[in-house]
Amino acid sequence: MIVGIVGYGGYVPRYRIKVHEIAKVWGDDGERFSSSLGVFEKSVPALDEDAATISVEAARNAMKHSGVDPEDIGAIYVGSESHPYAVKPTATIVAAAIGATPNLTAADLEFACKAGTAGIQICMGLVGSGIVKYGMAIGADTSQGKPGDALEYTASAGGAAYVIGKDNLVAEILHTCSFTTDTPDFWRREGQDFPQHGFRFTGEPAYFKHVTSSTKMILEKSGMKPSDFKYVVFHQPNGKFPREAGKMLGFTKEQLALGLLTPVIGNTYSGSSPLGLARVLDEAVAGDMILVTSYGSGAGSDSFIIKVTKENEKRRNKTPLKNYIDDKRYVDYALYSKMKSKLKEVGLEK
Repeated sequence: MIVGIVGYGGYVPRYRIKVHEIAKVWGDDGERFSSSLGVFEKSVPALDEDAATISVEAARNAMKHSGVDPEDIGAIYVGSESHPYAVKPTATIVAAAIGATPNLTAADLEFACKAGTAGIQICMGLVGSGIVKYGMAIGADTSQGKPGDALEYTASAGGAAYVIGKDNLVAEILHTCSFTTDTPDFWRREGQDFPQHGFRFTGEPAYFKHVTSSTKMILEKSGMKPSDFKYVVFHQPNGKFPREAGKMLGFTKEQLALGLLTPVIGNTYSGSSPLGLARVLDEAVAGDMILVTSYGSGAGSDSFIIKVTKENEKRRNKTPLKNYIDDKRYVDYALYSKMKSKLKEVGLEK
């Protein structure tokens, strides 16, 4: 029996900051950054929001959509690079919030921006082998960017959750594969507030090599070609890279358009490709084929071929992602800095 998606849910904070607001502070041309990066505004977490609260909201939406009894959830994996605790799992917080029983396995995952899709693969294995009836995989982040750094123009917040099972599927996961190497394009050491990145590794040897290699691998594995898909979702560090990757692989702008969210919400890191998929599923109809390829720095990509079923139309998600994307409140750089805890308390030496 095919394993797939029983239900899904997303969440994006309502606060936004426009790129030109950030540019005004650091003396850069906001329009230049918007055009070069393809990002015009990004989501900002409220003072009381973090990767845990975002995961909980997404998980509750996924459970509501799936109709699954929380007691039947046998595994929960939360992928993020901004877990609120260094030692204390986010996954157990989610389990308690959705009413799951203690009879489950749970863990936090970290692989830069692809930890959420890695969670989907783990749940597929557990469900497919019969170890659990349903698993939940979440990708969520309140991503970081050092003030004035290029990352600050895109790093945002959001997440999506997926209930994986065998019954009442809204979408079947027909194939999955991964491509992984040790490529040091982006990192954050223990105790550091902000990540660092190796500019010359970011594009060709990192993002493009892994996204294109993983995608080519799954196309070869499945015997499919770009024209077989209605929708394509790539990891979106900005609005430019996924379009370039799509062109390199033979996909059209139209195939990428619906799931490309970075221009209006920024780079949600572990939530990036899961949120793009959620946006596509909100409108996809039976028979639509979807290709998803995530990317995580360090570096690796996970690819999936997904086929939408009639159940997706019959049980259309009542909390579509568009609701969160359209519900927005703009903030200036001062309030943004406060919300993102960029202002550090300085103690007086005695």
